[in-house]
Amino acid sequence: MNTPARSDRSILTEWRRTIDWPILVACAVLIGIGLLAALSAGPPAASRIGYADPYHFVYRQIAFACAGAAVLLSTSVLSVKWARRWAGAVFLGSIGLMLIMLVIGYEAKGAQRWIRFAGFSLQPSEFAKPALIVLAGWLFAQREFYPSVPWAAIASALWAGTIGLFLLQPDVGQSALITAAFLITFFIAGLSWRIGAAFGIGGVFLSGLLFLALPHFRTRLLGFFFPSDYDTYQIDKASEAITNGGLFGVGPGEGTVKVSLPDAHSDFVYAVLSEEFGLVLSLLVILLYLFIILRGMLAARQIEDASPRAAAIGLFALFGLQAAINISVNISLIPPKGMTLPFVSYGGSSLLGTALTIGFALALVRRRGAKIRWRKTSYD
Repeated sequence: MNTPARSDRSILTEWRRTIDWPILVACAVLIGIGLLAALSAGPPAASRIGYADPYHFVYRQIAFACAGAAVLLSTSVLSVKWARRWAGAVFLGSIGLMLIMLVIGYEAKGAQRWIRFAGFSLQPSEFAKPALIVLAGWLFAQREFYPSVPWAAIASALWAGTIGLFLLQPDVGQSALITAAFLITFFIAGLSWRIGAAFGIGGVFLSGLLFLALPHFRTRLLGFFFPSDYDTYQIDKASEAITNGGLFGVGPGEGTVKVSLPDAHSDFVYAVLSEEFGLVLSLLVILLYLFIILRGMLAARQIEDASPRAAAIGLFALFGLQAAINISVNISLIPPKGMTLPFVSYGGSSLLGTALTIGFALALVRRRGAKIRWRKTSYD
């Protein structure tokens, strides 16, 4: 491959020079592991649901992977200013779809989180999460230029509206996830700890209300702390599969958990991989996530301007926290939540939303981004 001349200032050439290639490669490996997981867990899921083609989920995951790669790459090309503009458009579109979803949405397992069309299901909340973080980072940074405007209150209002729509679905796990990422962005931007403490107190109060109001949430929480009194079949099977996998696994296609768990190809895909490929692959997956998160946050720290720095750290935190929650559920460290493993679990909305998250993050931490003074673009 020829090295582009220094005088070449085309968009693609600048992207090639400034993109974080190690993070990009790590994401590609995770997507590849996801395809491997779909090949293993997809056929039993298709058979259980009643699809005639056993590779129904495999073909769809390949299509989702290609679409996700396109979203990630095209988003990572954006400048800081255009990343913020696209985030605004995605956020407004996602909020609009979530409002529509409350009326005509598809309900499954007691939750109304999807819009169905042409044989596909779309979960708008997956796209609202990264868009909100980018917008929050920008809004928090505007305090430097317009101190009389209540930017923190505006960002908090966007967060509150988003959380309200999440809870109406209801989706407690995603609400907690986006709140954690929002607070990380909040603190990186240098806002007062007192406001953060108010969020914490409000979160405890809201959790109590949800515990009383949502039977499904209450059952999951109590089942985690008092497993002998509740049905913990899925968690027990996942833990058993991970234990059975040992160091090198029982072999590709030889696992049994994918047959007994209804969400083995999505929420419990980590247990499938651990059973069939053992501790070696399961640790590799964890190391890939840690590599992406730590490298991304270190790159974000080098950005001089508050807005892209806070947003990038928030995005990598969003990505990492979701992976940590999914894996923790699989190994019985926290109560079960319906949350996918980024880039690995089956699902179009999940994969595209994750691709958008990392695409935005890579756009913000490109080496060129560290040299941009946000002050020059604050009036755009």
